[in-house]
Amino acid sequence: MKRYCTSIYLIGPMGAGKSTIGRLLAKTLGISFADSDKEIERKTGVSIPMIFEYEGESGFRKREAEMIEELTGLDDIVLATGGGSVLLPENRSRLRDRGFVVYLHCPVDKQLERTHKDSNRPLLKTDNPRQRLTDLFAIREPIYRGLADCVVDAGQASSRSVVRQILKAHERANSRQH
Repeated sequence: MKRYCTSIYLIGPMGAGKSTIGRLLAKTLGISFADSDKEIERKTGVSIPMIFEYEGESGFRKREAEMIEELTGLDDIVLATGGGSVLLPENRSRLRDRGFVVYLHCPVDKQLERTHKDSNRPLLKTDNPRQRLTDLFAIREPIYRGLADCVVDAGQASSRSVVRQILKAHERANSRQH
């Protein structure tokens, strides 16, 4: 059984709203917010697409694992992770063992709507972004569900509604620990 945890880690596909919801959740709780992708960009001084271009996805995943190790070592934080962060077993272990994991479920149509103008998405640099999102969803969705302490539908609900659902689930989980 998990220890009482104050940190909340948001997982899910690109376009699910992890950063937006994470900022609002952290503000509501009065704790720090971090976005692993933004922290990687801050630390390296270059954009995620540039890391992909020069180091490939494997180079990026290595940097991402180091950042998740660092960020999950902090107490009282809301962390928005990259959509593919759950692919590495060490990331899954750190997230599972160090905090409350929330899967923000979001259908492919909504992901496409939210990401189609975003040039900072190297995995969507393809002739058929919908197919790419569908393929990623097929691979990652079972991992998200298996890792999550709580699943929230972030496709239709407002950010405030999603935050309320997360807070209720987090409170219930922590009340079972006492």
